[in-house]
Amino acid sequence: MTAIASSPSNDSIAWMRISSCYLPLATPISDAKVLTGRQKPMTEIAMLFVEIESKDGHRGLGLSYSKRAGGPGQFAHAKEIAPVLIGEDPSDISKLWTKLCWAGASVGRSGMSTQAIGAFDVALYDLKARRAGLSLSKLLGSQRDSVQCYNTSGGFLHTPIEQLLVNAAASRERGIGGIKLKVGQPDGKLDIQRVEAVRKRLGDHAPLMVDANQQWDRPTAQRMCRIFEQFNLVWIEEPLDAYDNEGHAALAATFDTPIATGEMLTSVAEHGELIRHRAADYLMPDAPRVGGITPFLKIAGQAEQAGLMLGPHFAMELHVHLGAIYQTEPWVEHFDWLEPLFNERLEIKDGRMIVPTRPGLGLSLSEQARAWTREIVEVGKRA
Repeated sequence: MTAIASSPSNDSIAWMRISSCYLPLATPISDAKVLTGRQKPMTEIAMLFVEIESKDGHRGLGLSYSKRAGGPGQFAHAKEIAPVLIGEDPSDISKLWTKLCWAGASVGRSGMSTQAIGAFDVALYDLKARRAGLSLSKLLGSQRDSVQCYNTSGGFLHTPIEQLLVNAAASRERGIGGIKLKVGQPDGKLDIQRVEAVRKRLGDHAPLMVDANQQWDRPTAQRMCRIFEQFNLVWIEEPLDAYDNEGHAALAATFDTPIATGEMLTSVAEHGELIRHRAADYLMPDAPRVGGITPFLKIAGQAEQAGLMLGPHFAMELHVHLGAIYQTEPWVEHFDWLEPLFNERLEIKDGRMIVPTRPGLGLSLSEQARAWTREIVEVGKRA
């Protein structure tokens, strides 16, 4: 008689490994927040990895991250709330998100607490998709097999204008579709010169975006958006403070060039307010920052209902899947920074990022990621 495998509903979470990994950046990174004196150049990214294993041997990998500060806090919070998952059915992802949230309810439902939850949530979705033998995008209901992508890492403000042109050309030759430039310098004339030079080099119709990283006040944003209208940009990103919904809404209503924002928001509720104010043409949710895939899907549903376009922020290894399920064509941000952490690479072709077909996220941690890991805690017992 053939043995019948236990159903997923009988499975339970048996073990987790939580890791704090620090990814060094080859060159210190500067954007407008550095030039205005609000931040120091970024030299590393703190990654939070969660590996989950069920009693039936199914595994999932999840991630979250922080820049400049917050890595130790995310790891500490993850370590503290993780035990509530032991013995739970890994299929009950929404239920488990709520359970993790209430385990740390006294520190709120946004910010560092939900960013820690995000790594567990992504790991649970990865496990579920792997168990089904499907890629994450197929599990969620894919709309397309590839997504438009644009490069950011070559356009930072510490990059001289001559190198900007080299980087932009190299990205296009590699098959990346769009180019994003950082702006928001104290001297706006320098921003204009850089954008004008890259537009001239790429031609009139190549996709080009700019990102001010929240460093303009309202009058400056009005002036700069008006000047940038001539450059046929895909969008102007974060012209104002991330929480200035009224200011962003005024810009979106005034100018033809789309306004993009949302990456710094850390909850469904915050994105809901942005959408209610019509403060963006492109919404830019970041799945790890908002708490994982569970809240990201809620935000995407609201955005779709409002007729907004989508441009998920950072973590392309995750967002290539989430972009693939959005109804209208999104833009996914290409950052090669995280590549050393994984054994796999994303394929880029003809301006598009190919959605991986491997089960789950299609990712496994590299030996380099293990070498950069500073702290590890294990919860539960492996099957």
